[in-house]
Amino acid sequence: MQSRLSFRLFVRPLAVCLALLLCASMVHADDWPQWRGPSRHGVWTETGIVDRFPDAGLKVAWRVPIRPGFAGPVVAAGRVFVLDYRETRGTRTMDGAERLLCLDEETGELLWTQEWPATYRNLHMTFATGPRATPSVDGDRVYVVGAAGMILCLETATGAVVWQVDTVSEYGTTVPVYGVSSAPLVDGDRLIALVGGEPDALIVAFDKQTGDEIWRALPTVSETGYAAPMIYEAAGVRQLIVWQPRAISSLHPETGAVYWEHEWAIPSNMTVATPVSSGSYLMATHFRRGSLMLRLDQDRPAARELWRGQSRSELPGQTDGLHALITTPLIIGDYIYGVGSYGELRCLDARTGERVWESDAVVVQERWGTAIFVQHEDRVFVTNEMGELVLARLTPEGYTELDRTALIAPTTRTRGGASGRWGDRAVVWAHPAFANRHIVLRNDKEIVRLSLAAADYD
Repeated sequence: MQSRLSFRLFVRPLAVCLALLLCASMVHADDWPQWRGPSRHGVWTETGIVDRFPDAGLKVAWRVPIRPGFAGPVVAAGRVFVLDYRETRGTRTMDGAERLLCLDEETGELLWTQEWPATYRNLHMTFATGPRATPSVDGDRVYVVGAAGMILCLETATGAVVWQVDTVSEYGTTVPVYGVSSAPLVDGDRLIALVGGEPDALIVAFDKQTGDEIWRALPTVSETGYAAPMIYEAAGVRQLIVWQPRAISSLHPETGAVYWEHEWAIPSNMTVATPVSSGSYLMATHFRRGSLMLRLDQDRPAARELWRGQSRSELPGQTDGLHALITTPLIIGDYIYGVGSYGELRCLDARTGERVWESDAVVVQERWGTAIFVQHEDRVFVTNEMGELVLARLTPEGYTELDRTALIAPTTRTRGGASGRWGDRAVVWAHPAFANRHIVLRNDKEIVRLSLAAADYD
């Protein structure tokens, strides 16, 4: 009798522990360590996420004041990293300092900061607000690229600088008129970044431990452009895709050797939205030239053109497909979903480029209207420039809005109002981080962490 009782007393706690462990293993959580998430593809795979937003809004874990910047935050190993900018007081030369902040993910406590001088004299004043490029975290290192061309590697625990490269002084880089914006890419032992060094260093791979150059590739014949480099696999090989102002290029990521190039000249060098791939599709989109769709060869590293937009206007009523500037589109199956230059949410047939439907439900229709898409299961989280989070389904049949809630005030001013053309409007253009069942988002005044965990609203 005593042995049976002892066995029961032992088994019941063990069963409870096993059940708790099983439940914990079923709720999947992830960090968000780089541009557009763990895979760099704008896909969020965590479970235990809300299906609807509470009427009172999302629960705020913390709010922390920060300075201006366009660069989105990243989350890794219990820390949040975000960039900002401080202009030197009493000057009109647009000199100042860029800064990386490290915050405790759970409390928002400031753990450390590191800053470096930065001049925005050569940047278009419309967007001379702060850093643009989202940092990349890899293990105990965080890599950042400043708007004036400084590349730094820092320790995640202390903020100590491990190495830095001033691309202006070391590579002769001409800072693009809208600032260096391309998020750095960690690949194996390499940190890959757009540099724009003349004559042959448009893109450079650095040793991520030392900052030494491993390879350089592509001629710099104009500004570097702004789109982030991506790695996609086709024909059984990993291909580094670089959308630059004269072409879309595919490189061997370990050597920089060119696999193929497809010429596509872009006016004003404004390659901004990240080129996206799904299956054999590879697409880039521009606010004036529209979209270019390539078909990646599945037998060898090569590509051929499927279609391209014919309109050369960004104006409403004069565009023929998707004319996006900032918004990176989605390709789901054989359909494309994206936001055009004046805020039009559109669905295109990926096979032909023909428009399937259009909606004005997501973004206020202003020039360079912007929304950020993150796929989650069979739905999409859309962060719009008004600081709202929209939960929607995008299908060939149309746009279905499930819910929306306000997150943060639009405070980033584009300083364009003096011309009276396209707006001294306040926006939220920074890409959010979706990490550990929370969303982390910034504007020009604060960074905020809000819960999307279903358990927080039961």
